[in-house]
Formats: sequence, structure tokens, C-alpha cells
Amino acid sequence: MDYVTRDLETIITQESRPNKVVIILGARRVGKTVLLKHIMQKSDIKTTYLNAEDLYVKELLKERSISNYKRQFSGYERLIIDEAQTIPEIGSILKLIVDEIEGIEVLASGSSAFDLLNRFGEPLTGRSLTYYLFPFSQSELSHIETPLQIKENLYERLIFGSYPEIFTYENIRQKQEYLQNLVSTYLLKDIMSVDGLRGTSKMMDLLQLIAFQVGNEVSPFELSKRLGISKNTVEKYLELLSKVFIIFRLGGFSKNLRKEISKGQKWYFFDNGVRNAIISDFKPLNLRTDAGALWENYIMVERYKRNHYTRSFRKMFFWRTYDQQEIDLVELNEGVLNAFEIKWNPQKKSTIPKAWKDNYHDTKYYIINPENYLDFIT
Repeated sequence: MDYVTRDLETIITQESRPNKVVIILGARRVGKTVLLKHIMQKSDIKTTYLNAEDLYVKELLKERSISNYKRQFSGYERLIIDEAQTIPEIGSILKLIVDEIEGIEVLASGSSAFDLLNRFGEPLTGRSLTYYLFPFSQSELSHIETPLQIKENLYERLIFGSYPEIFTYENIRQKQEYLQNLVSTYLLKDIMSVDGLRGTSKMMDLLQLIAFQVGNEVSPFELSKRLGISKNTVEKYLELLSKVFIIFRLGGFSKNLRKEISKGQKWYFFDNGVRNAIISDFKPLNLRTDAGALWENYIMVERYKRNHYTRSFRKMFFWRTYDQQEIDLVELNEGVLNAFEIKWNPQKKSTIPKAWKDNYHDTKYYIINPENYLDFIT
């Protein structure tokens, strides 16, 4: 497969500057290394690339002194450190480098957000910018697909997702095996390294429960009862799963009107293929009862990617009242509210809920379906 231009590439190129650090975070296997090497190959800036999982690189950076780093990196305009979270005290190391080596810019990638950000922490305050890389977005795939191919490949996206490597496999069995291996070997690897987590069984049980409730409101208390663990443990696991880019949360929107639910939460997966691997279900859409949930998850995550890559500050919520009036997605952007209902069946009619219409007069209401979704996510 040819290189797919990533939306983040332009942002990184624009934001990289001398004596600053650009941090790229994302789950394993989303293409961070490929992106960094492509940036290095395209640029005429004198660059050195380090893979922080290499023991030699760890030793090279271990001596935290100005003289060591000047000896290693003086004369370079850009330093790239891949998998930077594996280096102890990486924040202090990078602070010393960008403070003491005139003109050098740093790109650092990491798979584990909670690890990398904690290790960067205070030392890089005011010296760094952080961006996230996700599995391919439809915006990125549009560079290599015709409009007809985009339409034809939609069903494939809903079942197998958009991890870059999935596009290198020809048959269904290979795609299934790749996704199962991705979940069991890579995505939980960072979480399992955290002190106090002894096994993956409860984590996987939690992910399965979340997978079956995509598009529905989720109660940590109910999850704790079903799993036989404390509510605090459930909330800890959900936080960790979101920080390693497996799931993300939508909170309830409310202006404290009497019937609005404000403390609810829904969880979506950053990739449909991962969701389906977790429940071991790769059946085609015409044999599934969850096509609507797959469609909603796909639209939510593609919108999430779009908002991040366009550097939009839109905040995403769902909205529901105690008498079951609801809206799938509410976006707040510079004080302006917009409401979106996500429908898999284009023929299915939808009207704006009365409680929303009565209380939020100046908002617009849109229906997103397979006939009009591309403008919404690209």
C-alpha cells in the first residue's frame, strides 16, 4: 500500500519550530513511526532519528548532562524520538536539550498517554504542543479513493475499521486475525504495565460490556455490579482505556433544566474493527442486529478525528431527558449549539425533540445518514 498522507503531517510541519517539542500520541500501530520517518525523508532539515525502545538509545540519553547532549545533537536542526515514553525522566531530558542546544526542534511520539504525559509533566510546560494520531480517517483515505470507492468501502469500514495495516490484507480471515492480535497483544500492553493490574480478564470483560452498549448510556455502578468489582475500579479502568486510545467518552449536555440528564456518559471505540474484535463478531452488516450501533460509532469517531485534525474546539455531548427524549450528538462551538441525529436508514424519519426545540430555540438540527455523511466527517 502506498503512503497515505496523514492530516496531522501538515499540522506538525506548521507547528515545529526551534527549541520546542511537538508530542505525537496515539495507540500502537496507528502509524506514528511511519509518519515520523516520512516527515524526515521529505524534509531537507538535518535530522537524527532515535527509536527509544533500542537499548543503545536509552544508554545514549541516560547521562543527563548538557555536555553529553551537545556532543550527541549539536549540528542537528531536528531530533526525532520514537516511543519516547520508554525513556525514564524524558521530560527533563527534552527540557535540557531544547533549552541548551540552540536551534534544535524535537518531535517525540508515544503510545501511552498516561505514561508519556506524566513523564513529560512539568518540565516541558510552555515548551511543547501535543497532538494525537488515530487510525486512518476518511479524510485521509479520500486521498487514495474515488467517490465510488468511498461508497463501496463503507461497509468494510464499519466491520474492520481503519487501522493502517488492515489495508494490506486481502481476505477476511487475515483481517480478523490481525484485529484479534492487535487487541490481545498491542492495545492492552501499556495498561498491563501499570502497577496493580494483575491480569486482563476484568479489563476485557469491561470492554465487552462497553462494546455491547455502544450508543447507549453507561452506568459505572451497573458495570461494577455485573463485573463484581468496585465502581472506583470500573472508573479507573475506563480512564486507562481512554488514555491508551481504545475508547472515548461522551458526556451528557445540560443547562440544568429540570428534566435533563447531566451526569450520564456514553462510550465509543476509536476503531470499529477493534470493537468487533473484542466481541469476536465480524459478520457482514446484512446478518447483524447492531448495524445502527456500528454506524453511530463510526460517525462519532470520524467526527472526533475531524475536529482534532482541523484544530476545532468543538465540545461533543449527547442529550437526553428523563422522559426519553434524546439527541445523539450535540456540539458546542464558540457558544453556538448544533444538534445531530445519526441514522443508518436514510428512509427513517426523525424530528427534533420537543423539549430541545422548546428550550434551545437558536440551534440547528441535522440528520446524518449514509447519503450525506461525508461532508460531516471530512
